[in-house]
Amino acid sequence: MSNRPFHEVAYERLPCEDNDIEDSLDSDTIARNVINVGFPERQHVERRLLRKLDLRMSILVLIYTLNYIDRNNAAAARLRGFEDDLHLEGQQFNTILSSFFVGYTLMQVPSNMYLDKVGRPSIYLPTCMAIWGLISVLMGHFIGAACARFFLGIAEAPFFPGALFILSKWYKRREVGKRTAILFGGLMMSNAFGSLLASAILDAMDGIMGRAAWRWLFYVEGSTTVFVAIFALFILPDFPAMPCSWLTAEEQALAQLRMDEDVAGSKEEEMEDLNGGQSGLKQALADWKVWWLALALTNINVFLSFGLFFPTLSATLGYNPMVSLLLCTPPWLFAACAAYFMSRHSDQAGERFGHIAISLLVGIAGFLMAMTTMNTAVRYLSLFLMAQSYAASSILFAWISNSISRPPSKGSVGLAFINAFSSLGSIAGSYVWQKSWGPSYRGSCAICIGAGALCIIMLWIFRRHLMKLNQEIKSKGEAGQSNEFTYLI
Repeated sequence: MSNRPFHEVAYERLPCEDNDIEDSLDSDTIARNVINVGFPERQHVERRLLRKLDLRMSILVLIYTLNYIDRNNAAAARLRGFEDDLHLEGQQFNTILSSFFVGYTLMQVPSNMYLDKVGRPSIYLPTCMAIWGLISVLMGHFIGAACARFFLGIAEAPFFPGALFILSKWYKRREVGKRTAILFGGLMMSNAFGSLLASAILDAMDGIMGRAAWRWLFYVEGSTTVFVAIFALFILPDFPAMPCSWLTAEEQALAQLRMDEDVAGSKEEEMEDLNGGQSGLKQALADWKVWWLALALTNINVFLSFGLFFPTLSATLGYNPMVSLLLCTPPWLFAACAAYFMSRHSDQAGERFGHIAISLLVGIAGFLMAMTTMNTAVRYLSLFLMAQSYAASSILFAWISNSISRPPSKGSVGLAFINAFSSLGSIAGSYVWQKSWGPSYRGSCAICIGAGALCIIMLWIFRRHLMKLNQEIKSKGEAGQSNEFTYLI
């Protein structure tokens, strides 16, 4: 990153200045200020910009927490009569869980294509959030559990790929890993505090107004989501090229300049794609890296399928339902800390594969412990080791964002496609933890170990490919062809 004062950087007309809006930026005035007066030191402006960004982006963590609470509350409801009241038998509960991922898979790619086109995540994502909150409330009334879960998946699908897309629009490659980890912290907070919230609701509200406790779980958590969605409308940012009342003119100009600098070496490729008239979808589907990463992430989702059944695994320790839910909290708090510090170190070191592999290997050790004993202390320790594996998923998403982010149309569709395709792993994972395999779940653990090992091998191959590409980029630079962009490995 250049440390030149920002006033030495030539000003470029912002896209938002083409709009005939009274409060749009006055380009002539700004240009005069830049050239004749100058702004404070670039580093000072950049720190101020990042502080504002981080503050606004923090609501993504809360939204992601509610996203997973509404997605996983069926697992908590299972402990207090959900299956019995709905007369579910055999694999019907697993089918209800997997129906969510069918809708989730179908909606992600068209959602990010639409988001890239309209560029208004501040409106689009909170609207989707309010819809999934209402569907969650309807789950308490039971209008067909499998059908409701299917539409819940459609409504929740836009958020995660959309959130990753927003981060890739505002943060540079060496900044996005830590922010992705913080976003993933919402997932782990949902598993930790979602269990506490579920425990309180299930224990205190059973029988109120003649309704079962598990129904109140859906009512309360769905209503909370709708409430937060209203506030999100006024907090979530749009993309840097859109008018931003919360940024000064120099901060917005610098936000766009930072992203141009970060992909300096990919500009020629981006122009070639634009001149060739390729759509983002065609570019993404034509890139074998997108398919390879989608398969790798599918394996990770199978590996992490235990998260859907965490209360069930906690119940194998032999305690009552309330205690089992409370015991879910510490492993996820540990996982959130592990994901943050590993992702932060990954950003600082500029390295991805090694951090992912270590997290997965620790998780594999946890599965091996769970397979070999029914000892309460050892099995509870294994839950900690399994839960921290979510750090691998967090770092992998940052790596994916780094590797396919340009051009933006390809990056938005590529992220959505990879996440959507990988949901096939979540659908398969819904059937990995079959009730008949409990309480040891040895077969389930063996499947997860195989998926984790295969993912490590695939990502090692991907790393070797990126190393080769970086070497080619270095050779072009030595030959006088300027290209500053390199891949993180």
